[in-house]
Amino acid sequence: MDARASAKYLRGSPQKARLVIDMIRGKNVNQVLAILRYTNKRAALGIEKCVKSAIANANEAAEKANIAVDPDELWLKAAYVDRGPTKNRRRMRPAPQGRAYRERRHFCHVTILLSSDKQYGEVKGDGKPSATPVLSRKAKRGGAAAAPRAKRSAKPASAAEEKTASEVGEKKVAPKKEAKGEKKASTTASKLAGALRRKKKTEE
Repeated sequence: MDARASAKYLRGSPQKARLVIDMIRGKNVNQVLAILRYTNKRAALGIEKCVKSAIANANEAAEKANIAVDPDELWLKAAYVDRGPTKNRRRMRPAPQGRAYRERRHFCHVTILLSSDKQYGEVKGDGKPSATPVLSRKAKRGGAAAAPRAKRSAKPASAAEEKTASEVGEKKVAPKKEAKGEKKASTTASKLAGALRRKKKTEE
């Protein structure tokens, strides 16, 4: 059984509230309340009230459906933060030298979903883990983050490609060696010619 609760128009930006939400997602209710109580964040107080409201909603829904639900077995199935309104919430803050800094008042909406079902990866009575995989934080959020990414595998080069690559390497190396040999021959010939000219001049 699932129970939902939402807290709207909480003071603070959604980016800062998500830092707290990421710490409690997928954990037991008792652990969640302990983390929120000792977390030194401004958004923790509003999120704690929302979690307690969700627990109360779960108890009420269980009573209406005539189902026995232990509040200690509830766990945080989903939690997300949406951005609240910022229009017409701009303020001016005094700055030095007669200037003024613009300031935006941020609000956020927090939604929490509790569940009494077994968590993913829980150990069954026979001692074997369940077949359902353990999802990561991004996969629990849903959306594009939950989509699997295709892994790029390096394609092995075929034998024909390796041969062509070796032939190209040989072609590139061979003319370089020939060029070096030609340069050496030309330098030796020029030296001999210069020596002959000097001999002729001395004879004359």
